[in-house]
Amino acid sequence: MTVLCQLILPMNTKATKIQFTQKFLDDTKTLLLAEKARLENELGQFTKKNDKVDGDYNATFPEYGEQSDENAHEVADYLANKPLEMTMEKMLRDVNVALKRIDDGTYGVCKYCDNPIDEKRLLARPTSSACISCKKTLTQEV
Repeated sequence: MTVLCQLILPMNTKATKIQFTQKFLDDTKTLLLAEKARLENELGQFTKKNDKVDGDYNATFPEYGEQSDENAHEVADYLANKPLEMTMEKMLRDVNVALKRIDDGTYGVCKYCDNPIDEKRLLARPTSSACISCKKTLTQEV
């Protein structure tokens, strides 16, 4: 079964029609939900969720003891966890955006040129919101 998603784009572009099977969309959504659960679980091991900002986590400062070597270890672990927290937060935001795009029927459309994103690219990187051409241009790989 093929699901046809017709998107309404700005007046200066044509409506883009993208065809994905329902199985592809369901499989992708299942994969994204599993990745979301994994990221939230891993973030929960060394961060606390910020109740005031949606999708924000704060790395917790570990407590190993009062000795100077323990204090140094606490600082080192915190400094290692902070960039990891930021990377995982971005990954989680990307997953949530992809899930929202699946739900609202805009999944698989490049956010820069409004052209379809190749299914192979979405299989390799389900959170992708840019086609290969635009991504290469953005990263100056052209």
